[in-house]
Amino acid sequence: MPKKILKHSFSLLHADHVKLDRKWNYSNVVSPYYRLYYIDDGEGYISDQKQTIKLEPGYLYIIPSFTLCSLQCERYLSQYFIQFFEDSADGISLFANNRTTMKVEASILDSENFKRLLFINPGRGINRSDNPRVYEKSIYYKQYQELNNLQSLASYMETQGILLQLISRFLTTKTFRQSTSATIPSKILDSISYIQLNLGKNLTVAHLAERANQHPDYFSRLFLRSTGDRPIAFINEKRIERAQYLLTTTKMPSEEVALETGFENVPYFSKIFKKITGLTPGQYKEQNCSSRYS
Repeated sequence: MPKKILKHSFSLLHADHVKLDRKWNYSNVVSPYYRLYYIDDGEGYISDQKQTIKLEPGYLYIIPSFTLCSLQCERYLSQYFIQFFEDSADGISLFANNRTTMKVEASILDSENFKRLLFINPGRGINRSDNPRVYEKSIYYKQYQELNNLQSLASYMETQGILLQLISRFLTTKTFRQSTSATIPSKILDSISYIQLNLGKNLTVAHLAERANQHPDYFSRLFLRSTGDRPIAFINEKRIERAQYLLTTTKMPSEEVALETGFENVPYFSKIFKKITGLTPGQYKEQNCSSRYS
């Protein structure tokens, strides 16, 4: 496997096999973690901003983090699901260019991998409820992630291997677009990492260029050529992703979220948030407190 892929690691959150009915009907779902499904019976639907995909037996589905979608089951759906966080050395998601639901036909090995992952990670289901209003809080994230620290080295490595195998099934689909991180200069990669770790600080092009020992205009052009975004647009995107996480998983008011993510005032935060997500912070929080799924 190419070394550039191995910079990505994954932290298991939940894994289970569940049987759902028409109560599984949630609109405008968005989460800071990935969702991976294997359907073994019944049918359902996933709708994102571009398409509606049918959930049917014998197929795998992945919903990348921060992908807005709706979930529905009209009668009955039996599925294996895995939820996990992604950690990238350079701060660039493996699916940065693919914020959409993807579907591939499952193999026998895929279904066995789901079963094996559940076997070596017992007790990782969502026992409280299938509604994120109940379980999707930061304290629950911490509780489940702590279980990763209690894994044996063998189980941890096998879990990583299974997740990598399942994720790899989507990297050859027509809808997957390869990240350009392999060609990004080291100074830009360093700037990206710095941005990710300092979202709450006053990040300016001048400061980033000074850190890279480059002229601001040249740094900005190089950043655009390397990432597809100007530095400020990239910073705002990452700040809003962080804001989405905080609004989804904590009770922090919008004012506090704005400060935490580095915005100088609430009106500007709300303007950028709506520009990127299509919703105001209040609308986003309201929708994700009342209608989300595991």
